[in-house]
Amino acid sequence: MGIGVSVFLLALGAILAFAVNASVSGLDINVIGFILMVAGAIGLLMTMLVFGRRDRGVVEDRVVTRERDVY
Repeated sequence: MGIGVSVFLLALGAILAFAVNASVSGLDINVIGFILMVAGAIGLLMTMLVFGRRDRGVVEDRVVTRERDVY
């Protein structure tokens, strides 16, 4: 799950949880919205942990010179 999908789930969950006042028999739309928001937050956190900070070590360029043998 990438950043885009996570943000989409967060937005969709917030819309369902806070903006929709519809009722469906056997289904609580507010709870589904909160579940989608939690899933989006976990996906965003996992994406940031996996792809966010990578070990960017310092790369040194070393020139190795070898003295020539003099005959």
